[in-house]
Amino acid sequence: MKNKSAKVRRNDPCPCGSGLKYKKCCLQKESASPKSRNKLLYLQKHGIRLKETKDIDGIRKAGRLAIETLDMVEASIRVGMTTDDINTLVHDYTIKKGAKPAPLGYRGFPKSVCVSVNEVICHGTPGDRVLEEGDIVNVDVTPILNGYYADTNKTFFVGKSGPAAQKIVNVARECLKRGVTMVTPGNRIGDIGFAIQSFAEKEGCSVVREFVGHGVGFDFHEPPQVPHHGNHGEGIKLVPGMVFTIEPMINLGTKNLKILDDGWTAVTLDGALSAQFEQTVLVTEKGCESLTPFPLQ
Repeated sequence: MKNKSAKVRRNDPCPCGSGLKYKKCCLQKESASPKSRNKLLYLQKHGIRLKETKDIDGIRKAGRLAIETLDMVEASIRVGMTTDDINTLVHDYTIKKGAKPAPLGYRGFPKSVCVSVNEVICHGTPGDRVLEEGDIVNVDVTPILNGYYADTNKTFFVGKSGPAAQKIVNVARECLKRGVTMVTPGNRIGDIGFAIQSFAEKEGCSVVREFVGHGVGFDFHEPPQVPHHGNHGEGIKLVPGMVFTIEPMINLGTKNLKILDDGWTAVTLDGALSAQFEQTVLVTEKGCESLTPFPLQ
């Protein structure tokens, strides 16, 4: 064994095992501020890029545009319009505001927004499906504004909704609210999932496992992954500067799903209703700030 008390020189391999020279690794951490050490540590260990003040401001501006877009869509939704009509609204509004719709062309996705109706869990591809009285429809928008991404979605009612639709939408909204309340420095990602899963299952609903929240800001999808199920005290510790989405997909029936032939659209296996709400959140020094804020009552 090496003598651990031996002095490590600047050009020696770093004793942490990173493969870097000591001067390029832990020497920098030791001499840096706590915030700088966290930034380096989280990048090296988790691939997470903590955001600086200027980055947060850029994401916040993209977030305001995302919420404006959802508000515009909500005011326009009506019986008889198609999901492709919603795509046109989102695309045109995003371009008009000097931004780009992140979904368009992403890994081959053909549209500018995901529109998911009733049994569609997520990634609904806009097309000729006509909205009918009593439907629920989730609209998921991600604008890129001045190089920064913000990601958010809401589930809307189409006309007068029945009790099943009311229940799943209310449960999904409350799941997001409970997940967001877990975002504070020192908590862990598992705390978010535990809060969501506990409430959803208490209400007789289920949580989709295959799709998760994710880091966002510099890119569409970044580390970390944020599952919507889990256990208290597990997962990566939350630190200031982390920006990620919480976007629980809650089903009225089984959690199981299937992907349609288009390779994108995920639907409930039993045909039951599914609803989702999403916000982009920032871990602050004292707690949490939503960068895509809307009421969760």
